[in-house]
Amino acid sequence: MAVKPSRTEKKIQYDQKLCRLLGEHSQILVVGADNVGSNQLQNIRTGLRGHSVVLMGKNTMMKRSVRIHAETTGNKAVLNLIPLLVGNVGLIFTKGDLKEVSDEVAKYKVGAPARVGLIAPTDVVVPPGNTGLDPSQTSFFQALNIPTKINKGTVEIITPVELIKKGDKVESSAAALLSKLLIRPFSYGLIVQSVYDNGSVFSPQVLDLTEDDLVGKFAAGISMVAAMSAALSYPTLAAAPHMFINAYKNVLAVAVTTEYSFPQAEAVKEYLKDPSKFQVAVAPVAAERKNENEETNGGGEEQREDGEDEEDDMIFGLFD
Repeated sequence: MAVKPSRTEKKIQYDQKLCRLLGEHSQILVVGADNVGSNQLQNIRTGLRGHSVVLMGKNTMMKRSVRIHAETTGNKAVLNLIPLLVGNVGLIFTKGDLKEVSDEVAKYKVGAPARVGLIAPTDVVVPPGNTGLDPSQTSFFQALNIPTKINKGTVEIITPVELIKKGDKVESSAAALLSKLLIRPFSYGLIVQSVYDNGSVFSPQVLDLTEDDLVGKFAAGISMVAAMSAALSYPTLAAAPHMFINAYKNVLAVAVTTEYSFPQAEAVKEYLKDPSKFQVAVAPVAAERKNENEETNGGGEEQREDGEDEEDDMIFGLFD
């Protein structure tokens, strides 16, 4: 018969396992595990097998193992994990894509009934429709101020009703009603709370950013740098094009109001002296657009005129 390891030996084994995982992986998801059962956790481990490892444990043990690993290897970056180990949390060590692993974890959510005294994680709305309950069950609906009517010998809910609000405790009457309606309003699973990547810690919302989002944020940052540089008259690569254009405008304004000139101002001064040249250049373009419009209409004016003539004939014919 095998001898069971003592508590001290279990702690040593846990420290060794966690330190080994910290040494082998640079990407870690910190997940909340409230209301997650053992079978559900086993299914998650099976689904992530091959590229990720799920490790649960007491927060004090995990913090101690992280400190041991930091002291042994000199990797102080892992100490950033310690403030994240609060509450019922676990660690997912992965070498795969963080976004894909996070999406895979989100698939393993299990529906759960509304238990009495539980803090509702979401709003619960009872939909309208036939409940299948006999009229003797109307007391539940009356206690919760849910409008109902009797239809074909069963209770029917008339309008949707917000039964439980997020953050409220589930009362016994609400839990009994949802149980009778066979509604399992809540779902539980591992929830990614933080992401650790090579010493950096960031929110899981970052994983949902697309390339377009990053380009937009980068463009917004460049715009802010350009605006600040222009306001301070401090040259930067982002503000240089705007500074050159503004300088050109200033010099052009001086050239237009004085006899001073330079090659880039000659064309502007020429147009200002003789605007007809500009109109001659625009006229062919306008004429060409007019011809295109007439061709597109395909003689619509003639058809309209013919139609008007026929209309006139009909009107005069009525009074003849």
